[in-house]
Amino acid sequence: MRFSPNLLDEIRSRLLVSQVVGRKVALKKSGREFRGLSPFKAEKSPSFFVNDQKGFYHCFASGEHGDIFTFLMKTEGLEFPEAVERLAAEAGVAMPKPAERNVEQEDQRERLYRLLEASAAFFESNLRTGLGAEARGYLERRGLAQETIQAFRLGFAPNSRTALSAHLKGKGFSPADMATAGMLIAGDDIPEPYDRFRNRVMFPILDLKGRVIAFGGRALEKDVPAKYLNSPETPLFHKGHILFNAARARTAAHDKNRVIAVEGYMDVVALSEAGFNESVAPLGTALTEDQLKLLWRFAPEPTLCFDGDGAGRKAADRAVEIALPLVKPGFSVSFAFLPDGLDPDDLVRQRGAGAMMEVLEKTRPLIDVLWDRELKAQPTGTPEQRAALEARLKSLTESIQDATVRSHYARELRDRLYQLGRDRNSAANRKTGGAPSFQSSYARPMAAPDWRGRERSRLAPADKRFPNKSPYPGALTASPELVSHFQSISPREALILKTLINHPWLIDEHSEAVAVIEFASPAISALRDEILAVHARQNSLDSATLRTQLSKSGVAKVVDLVARTITHKSDRFAEPDASAADVEAAWHHILALQQRQAELGLALKSAEEAWYRDCTEDAENRLLDIKRQIARETALNQMDEFDQPDDNDSDVKRAG
Repeated sequence: MRFSPNLLDEIRSRLLVSQVVGRKVALKKSGREFRGLSPFKAEKSPSFFVNDQKGFYHCFASGEHGDIFTFLMKTEGLEFPEAVERLAAEAGVAMPKPAERNVEQEDQRERLYRLLEASAAFFESNLRTGLGAEARGYLERRGLAQETIQAFRLGFAPNSRTALSAHLKGKGFSPADMATAGMLIAGDDIPEPYDRFRNRVMFPILDLKGRVIAFGGRALEKDVPAKYLNSPETPLFHKGHILFNAARARTAAHDKNRVIAVEGYMDVVALSEAGFNESVAPLGTALTEDQLKLLWRFAPEPTLCFDGDGAGRKAADRAVEIALPLVKPGFSVSFAFLPDGLDPDDLVRQRGAGAMMEVLEKTRPLIDVLWDRELKAQPTGTPEQRAALEARLKSLTESIQDATVRSHYARELRDRLYQLGRDRNSAANRKTGGAPSFQSSYARPMAAPDWRGRERSRLAPADKRFPNKSPYPGALTASPELVSHFQSISPREALILKTLINHPWLIDEHSEAVAVIEFASPAISALRDEILAVHARQNSLDSATLRTQLSKSGVAKVVDLVARTITHKSDRFAEPDASAADVEAAWHHILALQQRQAELGLALKSAEEAWYRDCTEDAENRLLDIKRQIARETALNQMDEFDQPDDNDSDVKRAG
């Protein structure tokens, strides 16, 4: 859903950033701002600033920057529409009404929400009456406290075919709505519709906004076809898209940077009671792609917890198949296996929360579980069997959609295959009493000729072709201070900072863009961070004031070096007397050039790694193509090198 700028501005005007942030961060007034410890990174000295007048927060420890909507999205895993709706409700701002064509559909959804809420209240009420005695006894035997039962809104569906439907009818709901919501079983071949859930302990299933959208029921009778019964698919409920306890677990998961996925409702309830509030569970199915993506909104590496028996291992194998194609830089899964014969509910009730913590401390990464699974799938004693293992691993690796992760998996698995061959060769030597044996298929040959060595040397960067080794033991080396002083600074990076220093009003409009610029020079990055810090501390900032503040910090020498950047005719926008229109136009252009340079640098690094790893013709062509692009960019930037600069004494090259 798209939101108008006026709506967003109205919400911002009614809610102070410090008011929203202060619910999670202990803030202290510091001049015109607030400061506190970063909610994004562990630290001892506060580097997190909030400015109500400018309407943003900035974290110098992590680089995070944004407004009240961004803060909720980053700290609670909300999508943008969810953050807008929550803050609009808090600010008392009315949300826009749905389009006319959706009114009827929205009316039905609202009726279903109200029907399911009425059903949950009915089940809760029954649990407290005489009808719910058996259900209460079951929950007591499972060791659940009354507070936990209330927190999860557990209830009881009486052993009646019409109790719920009669109650809902009295509330004004039609049989058609009851059937659509999944609470009534009806159809052309069913003469008399009847309640879906009967004589069961009821677990409400909530969406991410905390609204009841479905139910799971645990049978109290032993001889029933289904021990657990879930609601069917409905307009509100798609079981492959949601997780049990997701709404309650989201905040805890973001606070702990951890989310635990277990297999059953009772496992979640028991773990939550034991202090693991970040626990969730799929809804009677194996983990789906949509559920994994939802878990990644809570934490970058969810822990998938499985029983240690054969069934648990098979479930883990299915999870590997789901997760492997979807992993991406910084996002994966880890696996925790419980002692054989115990599920999380049994473990915490029998051995306490400490036992569960021990299990979580022994989690294994995805690649380890994948390797173990394939290693145990078939024997690996002969070259042919190990070749089959290699083929399986290659096929699995190729299923990874992200190219960077795929290359790292391929390299890691090749190393493991090589080590497997060496280990088997060593074992064979020990078995024969140390006598030499034939080399394993995976043991690397000694002094193997490299038929592409000349090309690799030609394409390699200078630092790899000419290692930086001292010519003799007593060679003198420059001091760190001297190296830092004469450290190479990109002319363009210097020009960007010179523009900011001479025109600090740019920071008011582009602070977020400035905060995320990738600089090659650590000195330039440090200067940028100090400029943002000064800007965050002082509301009204001109060039003279900024220079004065920077001169008192540890970046004064960098400021002096930046100030001596050679200015060509096309770079006049960086000078103090340039017009605001010229500065604004050139600023966007130079940022685009910087971003392009950073992208080419990353592409070059990736291409070099691919060339050294694979040494194929495609990898070579890719590397040469990127180098040609870089050369072309460099030539374009230097086309006006013959222009006469304004300052011939400057020791920083043109920033083009």
